[in-house]
Amino acid sequence: MKSLNSLKVLVAGDVMLDRYWFGDVNRISPEAPVPVVKIDRIEERLGGAANVARNVASVGVKSVLVSVLGTDEAANSMKVLLDSDGIENRIKEDPNLITTIKIRIVGRQQQLIRLDFEEEPKGEVLAASMREFESVVKDCDVVILSDYGKGGLKHIKKMIQIANSLGIPVVVDPKGDDFSRYKGAKIITPNRDELFKATGIKEDDVFLQKKVSEVCKVNGIDSLLLTLSEKGMTLFDNKDGEFHVPALAQEVYDVSGAGDTVIAVLGVMLAAGESLQDSVSWANKAAGLVVAKLGTAVVSSDELFGDRKF
Repeated sequence: MKSLNSLKVLVAGDVMLDRYWFGDVNRISPEAPVPVVKIDRIEERLGGAANVARNVASVGVKSVLVSVLGTDEAANSMKVLLDSDGIENRIKEDPNLITTIKIRIVGRQQQLIRLDFEEEPKGEVLAASMREFESVVKDCDVVILSDYGKGGLKHIKKMIQIANSLGIPVVVDPKGDDFSRYKGAKIITPNRDELFKATGIKEDDVFLQKKVSEVCKVNGIDSLLLTLSEKGMTLFDNKDGEFHVPALAQEVYDVSGAGDTVIAVLGVMLAAGESLQDSVSWANKAAGLVVAKLGTAVVSSDELFGDRKF
């Protein structure tokens, strides 16, 4: 086993700024049948791949983030947050790119609406980001690729190939209907909807294990971790078969960003030398802790490991 403070994890993918507008709801608007929220507090948090990197750092591991941003006010806010969380910033900037922002309006602890601002990055800044990836990956213990379908992982196949050539395991949080993009990954972590969209397989399929195994073989993926929200998660491994762990959350408060926590802890524990099944168990415990918190959140090393030392 490697100590966590000796590890270095490279996170690449789509980043975003999560903004939360909190307030009270006491009346309905006279202009339309919608609640009026009197905003009294605003919070900003790292989202997407940046939240994955934040989760890596929160358990005491060196975290490196490769991605792209604009040069706008939201990008400046993200850089401040990255610095405050101790994340190594290897982000490339494009002055013509709008940084992705998600605004969530919350009244009485209930999310009322989400507003998204986003656009896909162009080729030049993505090429620069790819060169940055190549320059830092050789010094890392694991690569986590966080795909939110925003265009930041255009070169994902090449990223996986480079990591594999160096003997560095790759963990992917997938998006979209094409799992072939992740050929060579050690493990991918779709939720039930993502699995169905990409393969047509439902979680209650009587031949679930056989079909998932075939999907992995066809797409050159070693293992698949199916996250099932309140039902926990199930690992499908080409070598050891099926392994299920039930959800540990006592109370589900907010699932926003839970997948970020899962893949971060899964990648960290694999890098530390834990078995795949044990790494899944740690990721499941982390998920149970983070969904009891509001919004995109993280778990600390003390919360996750207690008195156990890594």
